[in-house]
Amino acid sequence: MTAAAAAESTACIRVLIVDDQTLFRTGLARLLASQPGLRVIGEAGNGAEAVKQVERLEPDVVLMDIRMPEVDGIEATRRILRARPGVRVLILTTFHTDAYVLDALRSGASGYVLKDSAVEAIASSIQAVMSSERVVSGPIAQRMVGMLTGDLPTREFYDGLTAREVEVLKMIASGMPNKRIAYKLGISEKTVRNHISHIYEKLEIYDRSQAVLYAVRKGLVDL
Repeated sequence: MTAAAAAESTACIRVLIVDDQTLFRTGLARLLASQPGLRVIGEAGNGAEAVKQVERLEPDVVLMDIRMPEVDGIEATRRILRARPGVRVLILTTFHTDAYVLDALRSGASGYVLKDSAVEAIASSIQAVMSSERVVSGPIAQRMVGMLTGDLPTREFYDGLTAREVEVLKMIASGMPNKRIAYKLGISEKTVRNHISHIYEKLEIYDRSQAVLYAVRKGLVDL
């Protein structure tokens, strides 16, 4: 390698791609290879492998999926940044629900970008997080602004829940039994059970502990 080539290689941002879909990983690696200033140094298929690869390869930026086997992207991000706080993690996923966005940013990720973004936009996001900027995809940024300003409709903010269902969810998360909820709202226990059933269906959850976690993520209650 010539001195000029070595200098160029050193200047490149070293990128690790983490995703459980092999075709997506390899395809993205090829696309990023065409972008100036970036060098893909490795891939990982789950969060646990990602943590090991970060220790071994010392990347500058990790492109991290969220839903993966063994260890998900949120937990992997926490582990990576505890061990190597200088690494930048950029979440790259198809999921853009509010809970995922907030979890990702709270875990220490530097940004949240959707997989359907153009490769140039992903490359630009990598460059931005290396400059200590926060990066959020346009559609997600609009939702977050709406959350802060109150312009986002309740149903959109709470993933389809009605105002009454949000009220019931808050009471569930506060530890109230169905009978107490019914008394507080002036409705029957059967109606409370119906509300809870709709909440579980819309949020794709199965028990009260998951409902509590969702409510905490949304800021409805504090732990």
